[in-house]
Amino acid sequence: MPKSVLLAHISDVSGHKAAADAVEKALKIIEPSASVLSTNLFNYTNPYSERFVNRLYMAIIKRIPQIWEHLYDNPKIVKSTKYAKNLIHKFNAKKIKKLFDEFKPDVIACTQAFPCGMFADFKKIYRLNTPLIAIVTDFLPHSYWLYQNVDYYSVANEESKNRLIELGVEDKKIKLLGIPINPKFSTSLDKVEIAQRLGLDVTLPVILVMGGGQGLGPIKKIVESLDGIGVKLQLVIVTGTNTKLYNELRKMPICNKHFLLSYADNVDELMEVSSIIVTKPGGLTISEALAKGVIPVIVNPIPGQEENNTKYLLKHNSAFRAKNAEDVGVIVENLISDREKYAIIQQNLKYIAKPKSAFDIADLILKNA
Repeated sequence: MPKSVLLAHISDVSGHKAAADAVEKALKIIEPSASVLSTNLFNYTNPYSERFVNRLYMAIIKRIPQIWEHLYDNPKIVKSTKYAKNLIHKFNAKKIKKLFDEFKPDVIACTQAFPCGMFADFKKIYRLNTPLIAIVTDFLPHSYWLYQNVDYYSVANEESKNRLIELGVEDKKIKLLGIPINPKFSTSLDKVEIAQRLGLDVTLPVILVMGGGQGLGPIKKIVESLDGIGVKLQLVIVTGTNTKLYNELRKMPICNKHFLLSYADNVDELMEVSSIIVTKPGGLTISEALAKGVIPVIVNPIPGQEENNTKYLLKHNSAFRAKNAEDVGVIVENLISDREKYAIIQQNLKYIAKPKSAFDIADLILKNA
């Protein structure tokens, strides 16, 4: 009988959704007969609240990130919101039961803490033993992931494992499987063919500039900084869903001699031909870059998860952090000019990259289905 897997995430333009998509693709490759349902659980249970919360989150991140820094992984906040969280989970339990009864999953896997918490409490309320797997999509987990009814945690590294153990999770529940990325990032491609097809000069270094799926960060200033350095290069700029940014960049004369894209579905190809990526350090984007051997230069990490991701990369000498947008040009110029340093950093990427992560996580899910 085909196995049924319920994948849960939040937000349709996010690393959490991309992680769920990656796991779904790996599941279908390993076991084509598996029945997989991937759902935005926040939207399913609270569609109106989701839109409000997403807008509020983006406003905080853009305008007053200090608030998010205070809220993120704060034990006092975790404790003070526990009662309200329990009420929300009880309120949502009936909606989740409808979903559960219709799909009848053999196993549940969550790529974000909010749906993981809802399913953990759902299991408790209805006394279910359906396996629940938490898939952490950053390089260090936070306290909001902690629930008794989680059967396994998939994490990126040893530091994450130690952090969960410190928070009281049993060692046997923790699997070092990496952050799930689309299986296509684990495949080597023909750089020359891709460069020629995209109209890139194969003799010049390619610098990929991204601001995540929503095109966040000082991308205009980054482009200006890179365009002014003393080495020849090509910029590939991806603005994601940020149409305002895309239209503003189109008007900049600088961008006429580079490559400006909106939302790109061939990021694996863009990374294949790139030497360096200038980006915000989201867990998925960084994991994709590591798999492709592209050196990250990090700008304006969001306090909390992205700050932790940055610290992890710097600790392993696998990235550079720019103090500001103007500093990006200096870092990139030095890195391109120093081939020995570039080779050392690129080798470091291989030590922490987990290109087969989605397959390993899919395997864990299927073994528990």
